[in-house]
Amino acid sequence: TSLIGISALYVESGWLKKQRESVQDVLSAKGSNKTKVDDYIQYAPMVAAYGLELFKIKPKHSFKERTITLAMSYATMAIVVRTMKIAFNEKRPDSNAKNSFPSGHTATAFMGAQFLYEEYKEISPWIGYAGYAIATTTGYLRIYNNRHYFNDVIAGACLGILSTKFAYWLYPKIFRKSK
Repeated sequence: TSLIGISALYVESGWLKKQRESVQDVLSAKGSNKTKVDDYIQYAPMVAAYGLELFKIKPKHSFKERTITLAMSYATMAIVVRTMKIAFNEKRPDSNAKNSFPSGHTATAFMGAQFLYEEYKEISPWIGYAGYAIATTTGYLRIYNNRHYFNDVIAGACLGILSTKFAYWLYPKIFRKSK
């Protein structure tokens, strides 16, 4: 939550905006050599959370429980990200579109990575770490492709993780098993 707040400061502060743009110059391709792979790999951790069952690696929850939890995570993330994009109205680095803060692609990727981690951490936390590696790659590519600033990506990552943690906290409170 603190990182989201700190990331939001980069939207409003003149000095921090200059620092953000300096980092952007170093990390982005400045419009050349763009790739679209981030449009696809943002979903890889979610797909992996279901696909690993094909290799007889059993997740923590049933298909139905996972699907409901994932839907709750996605809905929470989408509502919060969209609301923040409207509220902050921040210009993207590569266009005049005013929907930069926070990064929705990164939020989706980290939501999926946290979901993957929650389902498989007892079998091997490395499964979840692989999801985080893909999510981090998604975030970096958003900067590289000059679609987002680093603070957009950090806020998106935090929102994605928090959305999944919230869904895993809320699910048992809503769907209690009867005796």
